[in-house]
This record gives sequence, C-alpha cells and structure tokens, in this order.
Amino acid sequence: MAFQHCHKDSVPQSGLSPERLKARRQLCAACTVCFIFMAGEVVGGYLAHSLAIMTDAAHLLADVGSMMASLFSLWLSTRPATRTMTFGWHRSETLGALASVVSLWMVTGILLYLAFLRLLHSDYHIEGGAMLLTASIAVCANMLMAFVLHQTGPPHSHGSRGTEYAPLEEGREYPLSLGNTSVRAAFVHVLGDLLQSLGVLVASILIYFKPQYKAADPISTFLFSICALGSTAPTLRDVLRILMEGAPPSVGFEPVRDALLSVPGVRAAHDLHLWGLTLSYHVASAHLAIDSTADPEAVLAEASSRLCSRFGFSSCTLQVEKYHPEMAQCPYCREPPQA
Repeated sequence: MAFQHCHKDSVPQSGLSPERLKARRQLCAACTVCFIFMAGEVVGGYLAHSLAIMTDAAHLLADVGSMMASLFSLWLSTRPATRTMTFGWHRSETLGALASVVSLWMVTGILLYLAFLRLLHSDYHIEGGAMLLTASIAVCANMLMAFVLHQTGPPHSHGSRGTEYAPLEEGREYPLSLGNTSVRAAFVHVLGDLLQSLGVLVASILIYFKPQYKAADPISTFLFSICALGSTAPTLRDVLRILMEGAPPSVGFEPVRDALLSVPGVRAAHDLHLWGLTLSYHVASAHLAIDSTADPEAVLAEASSRLCSRFGFSSCTLQVEKYHPEMAQCPYCREPPQA
C-alpha cells in the first residue's frame, strides 16, 4: 500500500492565497471609506446637533471595528503556530468581533441616554440643513462601500445563510475561505447601514421642511439604536458559540458520525468532538474502533478525506484502535445527549 501522509500538501503555503489577497484589498478599501465618513459623520452630527446622525456614526464605528478585526485576523492567519499557540492565531478574529460588539453597546447606551433627555426637555435645536447634507452623504458612502464589497462569481456557501457555511459538495477537498466569509459578512452589515442611513435621511428631510417636528431626531435615535443592537445578536451568538467550543452551526453531529461509521472497517466511533477556531476554521477529533482485519492506515486516510471533502474541516485528529465488545457498555464511549 502507498504511504498516506496526514497532510494533503507536503510543503505548507506561505502568505495569503489570491482569494484572500482580494478579500484584504476589498476590506481595506471599505474600511478606509467607512472610517473617513465615520469621522465626517461625527463632525456633521455635532454641527447639526443630531443624535440620529451620531447613532449612524456609532453603527459605522462597529463596521470599522469588525473590518479591522477581519484584516487583523487575515494577517495573523499567515503566522505559523508556536509551541504556545499550537493552533496559531485564528481566534483573534473572534476576540476582535467581541470587542466591536461591546464598543457598539457602550456608544449606543450613551446615545440612548441623551435621546431620552431630549424627549424630556425640548431645549435643543436641530440644524436641518447640516443634518440633511450629512445624511445624504451617508447614503452615498454606504452605497460606495456596498459596491466595493460586492463579490462577483459564485459563492462558496450552498445554504441560505449568507455569512455561514454549509457542508461542501462531494469531492471538494479544500478548506472554507475566511476571506470570502469576512467580505460577505461586511457586505450584509453595510446593507443594514444603508437602510439605517435612509431612515436618517427621511428624518432629516422632515426636520428640514418642518422644524417643529424636531422630536423625529431622538425618536429615530431610539428606533435605529434598537436596530443597531439587534444587528449584534448574530455576531454575539457566533462569538459565544466559538468561545464555548460549540460545534459549528453548519456541521451536524450526526452527519459527521455517520460519515465516519460508513468508512469500511470502522465498527464504532466515540469521543467525537467538533468545534471551530473561527466561523470558517473547523476542527474535529474522534476515536475510531476498527475490525482486527482492517488496515489502520487505509481507514485513517479514508476517514480524514471524507471529513475534509464533505464538511470542510481544516484540521482532523483521528485515533484508530481495535474494536472490543466491551466498548458498547463503556460510559465514556457513549454519545453525548441532545442539547
């Protein structure tokens, strides 16, 4: 039998792939536009005395933070693993996303407090012209960012969830793309910002032509703050799942188990663990109990190949051992219950 090495590539690749280089260029361009306009929106909101504009700027701050975290994780992903950081630095993306969510909550809480004070006391003035101009530029800036982040060509996800992954098609044997994930997530986020900017634009038009309706500014601040906080729910859910070592949402326990049991020679599979270092870097480990006549090298090669090609795991660690009937009664070999 030919020698089966545990890694598909005998020589590890250095640097970013062309796809990730393209993703980095897109994120850099969008992050630059987002940061420049965020600073302009803060100035415009201050001059217009508009909390709604400030709320939109806070949402852009979260966008800048998430895109910078993605860029930072792309850079860190090129660094090799060390004896201390044995998995490398992939989870920095998750920590960056958590920091972005926390910062958005803090800024939004301050803006909600100020909006509440404005509703209690009407001693404030809104510069309708400055607010209208800033809101109009906001819409244009979000459209520009959406254009920069828009990806042509077929996506790698085969499910209906845009920023998450479904199992890869049969026969595809390359890991899932972090670059495309980050760009798609940023694109969906910018679309949400565009809708919020349109809402601020509507409020600014109302205040510009009807200054007596200046309460539209704090009211829209409340509405858009709820939208901004709600938009962090999927990110927070993914962050908590990753930090709690949960199974990837796009990979089921039963399909992975059945794929291992379908390997010729495998009698049982136990100690199956599925987790993710990021949304796109999935890891699996398991013990395979095989027949005494089965070839351990062939079983290991086939099982690893199926996990990588069907589910897109970036790292698989499988322990092969001989099957014993006593394993059926072993409490440590039982499957975990449903959550």
